[in-house]
Amino acid sequence: QVTELNWPKQTSIGTHRPAKSRLPIPKLEDTIKRYLRAQKPLLDDGQFRKTEQLCKSFENGIGKELHEQLVAQDKQNKHTSYISGPWFDMYLSARDSIVLNFNPFVAFIPDPKSEYNDQLTRATNMTVSAIRFLKTLRAGLLEPEVFHLNPAKSDTDTFKRLIRFVPSSLSWYGAYLVNAYPLDMSQYFRLFNSTRLPKPIRDELFTNEKARHLLVLRKGHFYVFDVLDQDGNIVGASEIQAHLKYILADSSPAPEFPLAYLTTENRDVWAELRQKLASGGNEESLRKVDSAVFCLCLDDFPIKDLVHLSHNMLHGDGANRWFDKSFNLIIAKDGTAAIHFEHAWGDGVAVLRFLNEVFKDSTQAPAVTPQSQPARTDSSVAVQKLNFKLNDALKTGISTAKEKFDATVKTLTVDLIQFQRGGKEFLKKQKLSPDSVAQLAFQMAFLRQYGQTVATYESCSTAAFKHGRTETIRPASIFTKRCSQAFVREPSKHSAGELQQMMTECSTYHSQLTKEAAMGEMGLWFPILSLTGQGFDRHLFALRYLAAAKGIALPELYLDPAYGQINHNILSTSTLNSPVVNIGGFAPVVPDGFGIGYAVHDNWIGCNVSSYPGRNAREFLQCVEKALEDIFDAIEGKCIKT
Repeated sequence: QVTELNWPKQTSIGTHRPAKSRLPIPKLEDTIKRYLRAQKPLLDDGQFRKTEQLCKSFENGIGKELHEQLVAQDKQNKHTSYISGPWFDMYLSARDSIVLNFNPFVAFIPDPKSEYNDQLTRATNMTVSAIRFLKTLRAGLLEPEVFHLNPAKSDTDTFKRLIRFVPSSLSWYGAYLVNAYPLDMSQYFRLFNSTRLPKPIRDELFTNEKARHLLVLRKGHFYVFDVLDQDGNIVGASEIQAHLKYILADSSPAPEFPLAYLTTENRDVWAELRQKLASGGNEESLRKVDSAVFCLCLDDFPIKDLVHLSHNMLHGDGANRWFDKSFNLIIAKDGTAAIHFEHAWGDGVAVLRFLNEVFKDSTQAPAVTPQSQPARTDSSVAVQKLNFKLNDALKTGISTAKEKFDATVKTLTVDLIQFQRGGKEFLKKQKLSPDSVAQLAFQMAFLRQYGQTVATYESCSTAAFKHGRTETIRPASIFTKRCSQAFVREPSKHSAGELQQMMTECSTYHSQLTKEAAMGEMGLWFPILSLTGQGFDRHLFALRYLAAAKGIALPELYLDPAYGQINHNILSTSTLNSPVVNIGGFAPVVPDGFGIGYAVHDNWIGCNVSSYPGRNAREFLQCVEKALEDIFDAIEGKCIKT
């Protein structure tokens, strides 16, 4: 049996050293300038002039008043950030199904020791490692999440030893001096024992840290058993293994009305059905589901390829996931594992940290081996199978939910490419930002395929600030538009040198978008705009939210078709980089959009794209591939092939 000593060790920088600086509210004039710069490539001259006028009136009128109120309100609420409340509201008030519309997935690479990818072995090891993470987090021993600008200086034992002797109130500044930025970890507690509860109008986040049981789904059946004992110690790994083995051996047929489909419904519909479910004698079982440490989904089939993996981890067949849970850890028959998570409670930073720690711990200090014998214990007593009493209204509700879910999922296409000609290493040698090259390729691809430049969204984190969430980078610029047109429409008119020059301009501007905004009042520079709080999207969102909260008529700026268009993000992009991530993905955020998960690795570029019938993902990826070939040809001084 694994002792508690095996959980990630206590580290020298005390845990939860919070992000100290507050998320700055940008100056209104800066926000308007940035907004207009982002609108420029999307509008013709007439539209742009009209938008410019609306911005001017907003900046000198109602916008100015709202901004002053926002700043005053922010001063009164120093314990949080100006975006935190409105952002929770945005997620929790949305009534669309959370499946496809909000919940993404991130998949692990296989265990490097192939025999450890056996489903039972990996499920046991990952479960134990997840509970070790929970224990470390709750004991206050989790090493703080730190962003290292110069890892050679700050991500070292010397630095950690030094910082140990600095008083807590000052250690944050010490970290700053070597460009190491502690990130906000206020979301982490919601990883465990947490669920999004459907309620009419606005959902609620529920957490019950006292619960000690795990929820397991298999073939649409629900099982619970304790993974922590009364003293809060981890139950023996061999017992957990025995219980999972018992569940995997259950030969009952799949239920005729799988309850989990209800979590795929419109939130108001689900809220009403949940009331019926609770009042029909299922209150106790629902509480078990809601309060479980997390949800482990055991699938009865192997994963065929990366496209199958994406479909399965993003939505599956709908019967074997509890989509409301803060996360589902999904493990297929062949040990392929992924995390599917609900987005209201938190963002990629927290999930990625958890994913990295679980992978590292389960592979480097596995609780069981493929040869381990499960404990000789009576699992039929320890494991409780939840039975739900369903009346006709609920059965109809489940059938309707399933029909809707099946119909929607059928319309989703997922496809991917792996571009092998080079990646981060090559691009950095050329002094080009790797992220800017990927984003330029998406602009070129869409222009080639559909002949236009459209609203594009790249998400980034503002976790360097207290209660930060995300900000938007707007990768479509006058520079990417000019460069894309040169490559796609008239490559023969430009020398390789001219194309290189344009790519450098794109890279510089993209880096300016993602850098070069002074950090808070400390006058420090930071390379990721997301960690400067200097975007325009969240600021405009907060002003709009404030107007609605105060019962003020929606300012004209927000009624401008151009505002609607820039927020109808046809290209929605997000990148996650970690050596333990195999692939990640999400659905488009609008019916006529693409959902683009991508990663620029050291020597290759991966891109996983989803679309609905209004767009062709396969063709888009062929255009992305062509764009990357052209970019690499131009860098190497070759002619662009027509």
